[in-house]
Amino acid sequence: MPGAFNALCARAIERAGFEAVYVSGAGLANAVYGLPDVGLTTLSECVAHAHAIASAVRVPVWVDADTGFGEDINVARTVRELESAGVAGVHLEDQVLPKKCGHLEGKTVVPAAVMVDKLRAAIAARRDPDFVILARTDARAIEGLDAAIDRARQYLEAGADGLFPEAMSSTQELRAFADACRSLRTRTGNAPLLLANMTEFGKTPLLKLGELASMGYSIVIYPQTALRVAFGAITRMLADLKRDGEQSAWLDRMQTRKELYDLLDYDGLDAIDRAVRGPANP
Repeated sequence: MPGAFNALCARAIERAGFEAVYVSGAGLANAVYGLPDVGLTTLSECVAHAHAIASAVRVPVWVDADTGFGEDINVARTVRELESAGVAGVHLEDQVLPKKCGHLEGKTVVPAAVMVDKLRAAIAARRDPDFVILARTDARAIEGLDAAIDRARQYLEAGADGLFPEAMSSTQELRAFADACRSLRTRTGNAPLLLANMTEFGKTPLLKLGELASMGYSIVIYPQTALRVAFGAITRMLADLKRDGEQSAWLDRMQTRKELYDLLDYDGLDAIDRAVRGPANP
């Protein structure tokens, strides 16, 4: 699941053939509000962002719901609101609010029992049985790998459909976490879904999809890849534009007008207009 920082990016992900779109909390904070990913966005902002993206594509959309934007009852509302926004699933994390990007230093986590209560509230609030709720644990960086695995067991017992171990520091740790979860089961008796985060410039090594799949990870997110590529190019283009006073050297690196209109489905809008107005008079 590549991360979409807006609806147009989500359409590009769908057009490229991916089967789902990921909505990163960092992408929302960074691209929409120009803020760092330190827990500054709100539930209403997250829901509006998620709804815009889910409305733009036909594939499932998965949302980073941070810590659930509060305590148990807030988590319940978060699940209800995001279900209503049209998303297919969320992950909730066990950091203390306000949280931090999972690959920064200085994180803290709530006691496992607090997260268990949040997950129980999320499960109780879920109306659609197909809406997927994953539990993310940031405990590896604070309490160690064994503690993260112990939390994983408790979170599955609370009703989570799967697990997201954040900021694993090596291939061996990713494999060890997956191996430890292999014998675990969700409340429905299924093996837990496992999510791996392949974010760039973080604590976790970048591995190929096939290698992660062989370990047992069924979901792999690339939360900020598109954003980093886009803003890397934007930054370089603006420097050239400032220096040269014209943009012609960038034309072959731009999406053309035709390509943009195609992605925006102008033809689909024209078809609706023709259906309303009828064929143009000769």
